[in-house]
Amino acid sequence: MPDHDPTAPPPPADDLRIRRSPARARYDRETVEAIVDAAIVAHVGTIRDGSPVVVPMLAVRDGDWLLLHGAHAAGTLRRGRGTQVCVEMTLLDGLVLARSAFHHSLNYRSVVILGEAEMITDPGERERALELFVERLVPGRWAELRPSTEAELKQTAVMRISLERSSAKVRSGPPMDEEDDYEWPVWAGIVPAALALGDPQPDARLRDGIEVPESVRALAGTSR
Repeated sequence: MPDHDPTAPPPPADDLRIRRSPARARYDRETVEAIVDAAIVAHVGTIRDGSPVVVPMLAVRDGDWLLLHGAHAAGTLRRGRGTQVCVEMTLLDGLVLARSAFHHSLNYRSVVILGEAEMITDPGERERALELFVERLVPGRWAELRPSTEAELKQTAVMRISLERSSAKVRSGPPMDEEDDYEWPVWAGIVPAALALGDPQPDARLRDGIEVPESVRALAGTSR
């Protein structure tokens, strides 16, 4: 397999260049946005007292920006604002089972984003961002909910980071065994993986007569 595709876009910066298995690197915005749109959780890295800290956060794309949701008091949001952060998102597509332990692998799609994080301070813009988060999880849900209170909006923070400095890495396909191992008498192949949503389970305190809305019913059996 070649080390790289000569027709592919170059990395946006040298610190985003993928050096291990460079043939799996993807630097085009289309691939980056597709992975971000398919993922739900982002792992956000900041520095606390000189040591790295990585925290999972709900994330959604808004055009050229990745939005991150949390409480104003959250340490990651306090440390991240106005500083350089590292964000990573991964989708697991399958287990790759080879004929040797060495060549076992995963099929996956991942993104790394580097940049300076900034807080969304405008109340109207922040509320619109919160709607994006809800609609990302359950399309159509925002219109069903009671309006957010001023106190709730004040307690909720949204941080954003540009997708300009990002790179993706993708592994797909069958196991890559040593040529001599293809005769070894052991099963090899791929076990597909996906996050599947199950049937809705009503809250124990749900009022009588309230049915599962179409927005929620549409989620059952879908994969994320």
